[in-house]
Amino acid sequence: MKYKAPRGTRDILPGDAQRWQLLEERFRRYCRLYGFSEIRTPIFEHTELFQRSVGEETDIVSKEMYTFTDRSARQLTLRPEATAATVRAYLEHNLKEGPQPVKLYYQGPMFRYDRPQAGRYRQFHQFGLELFGAGAPAADAEIIALSYEFLQSLSIKDLKLEINSVGCPLCRPAYRENLLFYLQPLEKEVCPDCLHRFAKNPLRVLDCKNEKCRSLAAAAPIIEHSLCPPCGDHFSQLLRALERLTIPFAVNPRLVRGLDYYTRTAFEFLCDGQGSVAGGGRYDFLVEHCGGPPTPGVGVAFGVERLLLAAEAEFLKFNAAPPVFIATAGEGLEEEALILAAELRAGGVAAETELMGRNLKGQLKYAGRKGCRHLVILGERELSQNMVILRDMVSGVQIEIERGQLTGRLKTS
Repeated sequence: MKYKAPRGTRDILPGDAQRWQLLEERFRRYCRLYGFSEIRTPIFEHTELFQRSVGEETDIVSKEMYTFTDRSARQLTLRPEATAATVRAYLEHNLKEGPQPVKLYYQGPMFRYDRPQAGRYRQFHQFGLELFGAGAPAADAEIIALSYEFLQSLSIKDLKLEINSVGCPLCRPAYRENLLFYLQPLEKEVCPDCLHRFAKNPLRVLDCKNEKCRSLAAAAPIIEHSLCPPCGDHFSQLLRALERLTIPFAVNPRLVRGLDYYTRTAFEFLCDGQGSVAGGGRYDFLVEHCGGPPTPGVGVAFGVERLLLAAEAEFLKFNAAPPVFIATAGEGLEEEALILAAELRAGGVAAETELMGRNLKGQLKYAGRKGCRHLVILGERELSQNMVILRDMVSGVQIEIERGQLTGRLKTS
């Protein structure tokens, strides 16, 4: 039987894994610059956590979660997103008792039963930021600024930031009534999902991916006209901060995002060809909804696969030099090659030795196929004189060099 990876998953092979590492380190560097610390949560949680936080009527919960019953009859779910899990960890470990605000970042796999397509998998990966405890627009601006600088560093073409305010529990009910008044005459024309949303969360109609529904909602009332004064002030201050930070943006009054926990700020970064590469917003009631005290929060998540597709090819060229290959010319020199490799590695030089028992010609062929820039040849004569032969595999030039000088020479060449 010939096994294949399950549909919607894939193997990340060594060449690609190096590009992932480069991207991950770039993300970590920006997190460190802004004072964010890493958190790692389990890849599965109790199902109720996502039902309560993400929203039972969202597509994620109603259609896309991988849920199973374990041997103790507990309902568990592979995490479809990481904000809810981070909130759970924030509460469980009393992070609210430490210095505020709490600034966290994460990276890892998520799971959704979705239609596989370019940049979208059933096991996919995200980077994310979560900031707890700060309700001021400056916190939103910091999350967006970090995101913008990180994405800019990837040389993504045609990067755009769209932003909106989705209000709060005080002002959203009035907008909901206005929206329903507009939508009800259209209920026979919308898709079945949107018809179901009318009763539960009509704002989600604005987020529908069905083109007909999107066109029907194009003339719907704009939420900005229904914002209460605090939400309006928050949004105005945020837009002013982004202008001061010279971060270009466009207000999109139809942007609501697909998660029920967002309040006030919602935003997305988009690029041509990939659509959304990152999205986030404010969730001031999520911690409370999960059993904690009132705690404002704001965050963002990046789709790693989409970032890799959108980033400029030049950025993704992994520049780490392949290991130096130590070839042996003669019998019984394997241990000496291992000792020499240990010396190079101790000095910070990556090194490989022959492990297959090939002759010198075979070793040279292997080093060439691996793309090794430098080859070290160790024979009986060289060993007796405490010398080695160093060959440049690109130019073909080779020299004899004292063994003690080899590490320094390789580190500077």
